[in-house]
Amino acid sequence: LWRLGYCARLLKTNHFRTAASNTSFPAVWMLLAQHSGRIPELFVVVKKNTFFTMPETVEDKTNPELYLPHPGVRGMTLLNREAFKRTVVVPALKVKKEIVHGVLKSLKQSVLQRPGLKRVVEDPEDEDSRFVILDPHKVPEFSLGESEQQVLKQLNVPPEVSKYQLELSYENFKSEEILRAVLPEGQEVTSGFSRVGHIAHLNLRDHQLPYRHLIGQVIMDKNPGITCVVNKTNIIDSTYRNFEMEVLAGENNLVTKVKENNISYELDFSKVYWNPRLSTEHGRIVELLRAGDVLFDVFAGVGPFAIPAAKRKCRVFANDLNPQSYSWLLHNCRLNKVDTKVKAFNMDGRDFLRGPVREELSKELPLLKEGQKTAFHIVMNLPALAVEFLDVFRHLLVGEPCSPAALPTVHCYGFSKHSDPARDIQERAEAALGTSLAGRCSTFPVRNVAPNKEMLCLSFQIPADVLYKRPCPEEAKPASKRLCTSQDSSEE
Repeated sequence: LWRLGYCARLLKTNHFRTAASNTSFPAVWMLLAQHSGRIPELFVVVKKNTFFTMPETVEDKTNPELYLPHPGVRGMTLLNREAFKRTVVVPALKVKKEIVHGVLKSLKQSVLQRPGLKRVVEDPEDEDSRFVILDPHKVPEFSLGESEQQVLKQLNVPPEVSKYQLELSYENFKSEEILRAVLPEGQEVTSGFSRVGHIAHLNLRDHQLPYRHLIGQVIMDKNPGITCVVNKTNIIDSTYRNFEMEVLAGENNLVTKVKENNISYELDFSKVYWNPRLSTEHGRIVELLRAGDVLFDVFAGVGPFAIPAAKRKCRVFANDLNPQSYSWLLHNCRLNKVDTKVKAFNMDGRDFLRGPVREELSKELPLLKEGQKTAFHIVMNLPALAVEFLDVFRHLLVGEPCSPAALPTVHCYGFSKHSDPARDIQERAEAALGTSLAGRCSTFPVRNVAPNKEMLCLSFQIPADVLYKRPCPEEAKPASKRLCTSQDSSEE
């Protein structure tokens, strides 16, 4: 009891700086726990011989966290929605129901604006009157300013502010408020997620993992249309670009439908790569294409570059090593009625470049006439590894270089943790190509992947001296021809 009295005095003087009557017992309880080294499981209060629980009514004129959930939910790992209930005292005006609209309009700066809470409630003791709930942060002392009182006088409304007990429940709190109340104080709260159709995809930190199922349930409760919440459990596998995931809440159904830039896709999120944060980048690249252009998509996934390009009447060659991605790519081509315009391949990226890409470029580039506007674009969206594939372009073609304007344009994606990401990715590309790209390339920042980790797109036309290998001058001689062929093979 002495400790309790001491903590109450300490709380009054050092923490809230308010009158003793405003000292809340739960805060004293927590302070006592700090001094005693443990939290009592139960406090017996002598008054009325009842067990004490956290008070339902909390009146706090200065607390900016007035609308936070009940403090007793801290540390909860299994969601109990009933535990979030609390009652707070807020200012209210009693007005005749026929002038409620006028009062709301005249006092719109002072009326409660919190989503999900009613601004007008019935008066249980007077059916002809209503309570207009005011914002406790705008009316902290339960009294209106002179200007508001003048407005009420003109409306014949008494300016006296009543104290209304406002019931709050789980439904009234935002997901971030709920999670901040549950997780340990001072720890990061994750309420953001990527949405892929009906799936919410989280990347939880280690300290959040004990609460992961609760977090998943809250995300699902607060976001209509979300019926499955997953958390990534490992980094992306660079081979197939998918990752293991755990279902935290909802149905275990990871086959979903998404819509991006007015095009529909279907996919199994657990087996293929899909990132909704790349929709703007997909659209940016596709906007560069014109009808009749040729797109080679080296790491095509389920088709976010390939399918919209085909919709723009481009000829598309799309490849992905992941058999599941290849299967969904074919499915989405049929879904969007471009299956006759997209040639799909299930190959390693190097094999695709040295096979179908080289074959098509060898056939098409020599046929281009002067002034012909067909452009060739090669998209390499595998940020973890794509730069390492650029060496394939060294002497990929044999013969005389085509017109400089017809040289294929590469859009190569990469990650960088360098202080100068643009210079870093350019230098790595130059090392792979064996030539300088100074003045011949552009770098576009795509997104910030993590602290000090950027994703960028490096775009450049492949220099003729890199792309082409001149034929041997004595090609007509069989021996020389065999020598040339041998050299070509060794360089590949």
